Amino acid sequence: MKLDHNQHSVYLLNYHLVMVIKYRRKVIDDEISEFLKQRFVQVGESYGIQLQEWNHDLDHVHVLFKATPHTEMAKFLNAYKSSSSRMVKKEFPRIREKLWKSAFWTQSYCLITTGGAPLEVVKKYIEEQGRGRKYGSPKSN
Repeated sequence: MKLDHNQHSVYLLNYHLVMVIKYRRKVIDDEISEFLKQRFVQVGESYGIQLQEWNHDLDHVHVLFKATPHTEMAKFLNAYKSSSSRMVKKEFPRIREKLWKSAFWTQSYCLITTGGAPLEVVKKYIEEQGRGRKYGSPKSN
């Protein structure tokens, strides 16, 4: 597993994001998906976001991406959803047949962190810390 780093930290921050079309309208085809994906990459550059994987169904998208410890996730998601909503309707006027108001995405989204190790492995690692050490004394080597 390759870790990311900056001057002061080492990290691995992967996220799985699901965004749904307003009213679950079935408007995403391959062409629209590609447009939304490119917009995600463009907006993400300003927030330290790196796209890893993108896929879509007719009414939602799944995104796997990497972020930095300094990424302001709520601001990024708001910026992406606002600009992509506006731009996709301008680029693809046929969408207005099913989504006549300004919103393209629902306000809601699902954002899940994904790690390199299963949660049970991390829990066990944390539980094992400090074993074999007496109260207040440092671990012996």
